[in-house]
Amino acid sequence: MTEVFGNAEAQAAFVAALRSGALHHAWLLVGPEGVGKARFAQAAALRMLAEASATGVSAPGLIVPEGHPTRALVDAGSHPDLRVLHRLPKDAEKPDQDFARSITIAQVRSLQPMFATTPSMGARRAVIIDAADDLERNGANALLKNLEEPPVGTIFLLVSHAPGRLLPTIRSRCRVLRFGPLDDGEMGDALRTLLPDADAEEIGSLIASGEGSPGRAIRYAGLDVQGLDRAIVGIAQDGDPMNARRAALAKALAGKGNAARYEAFLDRVPAMIAREARTRSGARLKTALDAQAAARDLAGAAMGLSLDAQATVFEMMAIVATLR
Repeated sequence: MTEVFGNAEAQAAFVAALRSGALHHAWLLVGPEGVGKARFAQAAALRMLAEASATGVSAPGLIVPEGHPTRALVDAGSHPDLRVLHRLPKDAEKPDQDFARSITIAQVRSLQPMFATTPSMGARRAVIIDAADDLERNGANALLKNLEEPPVGTIFLLVSHAPGRLLPTIRSRCRVLRFGPLDDGEMGDALRTLLPDADAEEIGSLIASGEGSPGRAIRYAGLDVQGLDRAIVGIAQDGDPMNARRAALAKALAGKGNAARYEAFLDRVPAMIAREARTRSGARLKTALDAQAAARDLAGAAMGLSLDAQATVFEMMAIVATLR
């Protein structure tokens, strides 16, 4: 079962529209990355297709029970009335590495043969775009034509972490569902389900570091993010006049074997500085805002330009030290 955690209001709004029989043809799922928008889109698509099938479904909400024929097809990736567009790997033999920068117009156009026919297994079909922010300009324009003249029975589910980047004409043709960070109880439920082997101590640590985002928390699993946070906060509070702390951290995060932890570090520092800025005012606030902008820019450059990890960590912690 594709269980959806938190954001009960968004879930209820969609289910109410589904029950009303007047389901809008395009939904824009907006909110921070990692809070469950894509998971919701998958559950919503599955439920729509199951309801439209010959078998139907009577379970409440978005639930489609195990053993339902529609679930079996979707889980196998072979349901003819479901399409998911996302950035593709540059190398098909390495599906977990080096994704393309965008969802291309060719991918959007690949939907057209399906749109030229009626749905195969019921009255509905679903298209998930995860994330719509990743559409290249021509791809966005091609999608817009489908939203302006929606194919019969087709429901579009567009995931967006930054809706301001989308064409205004795309936004205007969608009904918006807003998703926010999960509370600690919802985070615990999600993480215990998604990480069944994690013990209570790790779950507690991930709830704290995930900051309402199960997706972020899962990326941090097994990386001792609490240790990173202690190192970052220590330098922010006490400085590092002899450079010993930052040198030790830079050495610890260098090398291919530490790549995941290094990426977590690049994610944590700007977020930590942003939290610190919210507690300040006056000149101290300006110092924090300047540091946050510098850390964000450095983190982006480090990943985009493959900067040397050891040098980047050293420079990043020099920025953190300005908060003292």
